[in-house]
Amino acid sequence: MGLMDFIKKQFIDVIQWTEESDGTLAWRFPMSGMEIQNGGTLVVRESQMAVFVNEGKVADVFGPGSYTLTTQTLPVLTYLKNWDKLFESPFKSDVYFFSTRQQIDQKWGTPQPITIRDADFGAVRLRAFGNYSFRIADPKLFHTEISGTRESYLVGDVDGQLRGLVLQNISAAVASSGIAFLDLAANQLSFAQALTRQLAPEFEKVGIKLEGMTVQNVSLPEELQKILDQKIGMGMVGKDMGQFMQYQTAQAIPKFAEGAGQGGGIAGDAMGLGAGVALGQVLAQNLAAGLQGAGAPAAAPQAAGVKPEEVMATLEKLGDLKTKGILTQEEFDAKKAELLKKLV
Repeated sequence: MGLMDFIKKQFIDVIQWTEESDGTLAWRFPMSGMEIQNGGTLVVRESQMAVFVNEGKVADVFGPGSYTLTTQTLPVLTYLKNWDKLFESPFKSDVYFFSTRQQIDQKWGTPQPITIRDADFGAVRLRAFGNYSFRIADPKLFHTEISGTRESYLVGDVDGQLRGLVLQNISAAVASSGIAFLDLAANQLSFAQALTRQLAPEFEKVGIKLEGMTVQNVSLPEELQKILDQKIGMGMVGKDMGQFMQYQTAQAIPKFAEGAGQGGGIAGDAMGLGAGVALGQVLAQNLAAGLQGAGAPAAAPQAAGVKPEEVMATLEKLGDLKTKGILTQEEFDAKKAELLKKLV
């Protein structure tokens, strides 16, 4: 290599960045001790921005376009080294390119349940996950706050910080949304919008714009999920208590059928299943009458003369219902007392 060729390679004529892969947010142009030639060209493509840093200070920011580097294009730097000579000699400066494309399908989620304050239930634990997209909106701020002087800065490098911001602000987003806790799972769009409003200012503090946020799943605690399922059931049958008790009885029938298929307990035969359904109807009537108050007329007593073996068989069936969780202890004790009276 001749002397002239060696000297020529010390100066940079064109400064540009062609992104070779996805996921790079910031990239430093490799100077390797070289200097920028007076009248050199800076090429900034669409979805990019370039930042000049001279002696540790951000000097200027360039959007998409092609620029000839003179004091006319970089007037801010006229007071820095070599710029007072109107580019009569080459100059050194670090140049950083930033990708302003949307970074889509970034995952967020709650590795462990987080505690949310709710007006109805107090402190409850919630799990949720979804995705979001973002882009660099202020490269100068992003450079000074996040990426710094690294040769390259990737999406993965900032992922943990952004997901941490999401988790940190979920509780405030739920509070500001005005959505009842039990309704979160059914109002994921409204939840995502509230989360976006809460997070956007936090992202802007580091030069990032939050473009979109989705909530794909909200998992309620098991005990609250049961309440939600019951609320849905009430909505299906209306608010009439009699209808609600019929609904609960209907819910119990498949459990009898399941027991019949296994050939054991009260559902061991078709007669047992029929008795179970009838028993469910009696329980529904008794509970509905109890809710109407003590002044409600009592049901007519059943005829006496029940055989002891029939009472014992019924008690056995009631015990099996209690074991399966279909009857509560209180309901079992009440029926037991009623049956034993028939033996007197």
